[in-house]
Amino acid sequence: MKGLIYQIKSVRKDKFCIMSFLLPVAVAIILKAAGSVDLSSLGELQFGVVAGEVAPETECWLERYGTVTAYPTRNELVSAIREPSTNLIGVEMNGNGIKTILSGDELTVWQKTAETLPALYGQRGTAEQADVYIMERPDILAGYQNIFVAMTLLVAMFMGCTFNAMNIISEKEDGIAYINEILPMSSKGYMVQKIFIGFIFGCLSSLATAAVCFRLPPARAAVMLALIVLSAFVSAMAGLLIGRFSNGLMTGMVCIKMVMIVFMAVPLLYYLSGGSFVCHLIPSSAAFEGIMDLANGGAETAGKDLAILAGHCVAWFLLYLFCKKSKKKTL
Repeated sequence: MKGLIYQIKSVRKDKFCIMSFLLPVAVAIILKAAGSVDLSSLGELQFGVVAGEVAPETECWLERYGTVTAYPTRNELVSAIREPSTNLIGVEMNGNGIKTILSGDELTVWQKTAETLPALYGQRGTAEQADVYIMERPDILAGYQNIFVAMTLLVAMFMGCTFNAMNIISEKEDGIAYINEILPMSSKGYMVQKIFIGFIFGCLSSLATAAVCFRLPPARAAVMLALIVLSAFVSAMAGLLIGRFSNGLMTGMVCIKMVMIVFMAVPLLYYLSGGSFVCHLIPSSAAFEGIMDLANGGAETAGKDLAILAGHCVAWFLLYLFCKKSKKKTL
């Protein structure tokens, strides 16, 4: 128990580990806030007119297609149109019709709209006789938010790799590793201590991230918890291997970056392209598939994903024992 307390104290002093723990939670909060922002207004047409120079019925007609802003003078209207940050379409009366004013830097869709608007205004009488159906505007982020959330949770799940690897590498850099070799501590106790730090903090980071991103019923929450526990254990074992075979901080950082890239890229490509089962050789693929299934309201692949992750837990544990045994024989 004293050894575990010491490991927790050592993490408290490691700013990199603290940042690794808090980063997924912070990103989850940002994604949650972004999901509640209504972005539909970004695609809404914006018209500008000179106050008093456009007939009221024309303004009412324009309001059917977007927002109308009245400017006191024409110079102010032109300045607003020329503002690079806007896609404002200026509208002026042209006899019985209207004409539009553009600066030329608007998006193509706004330019096409400005070209069509005078003709549409001229046929407004005929258009009013047609039935109008207002269709629901799709959410801009609806197709991507679950992927962003799943990737964030995946990073949190496999953050134990960073915890363990950096902890062991720091001990090597500070010379503590030599002290550990002469302490009356069994190799089993050492392994438990090192797995504990990455596993516990990886689980805590993942649970905090999941709590921010998801509101799951009890059955699916239990599946999510199982995914987190198994993924955190695999991650802790990966960090144990990286820390054991890294000779220095730079080598460890490169290995951590490579592992994290593989853990994130493979499941994303697998999900987007419908890749083969071979992708499940990377443990994060099963975790990502399970998260996406839960995010989309289902749990059909839960059993398969949990079985794959459990197999990875056993395989990575045996791999660590084999590497440790091989190193002893070499020495």
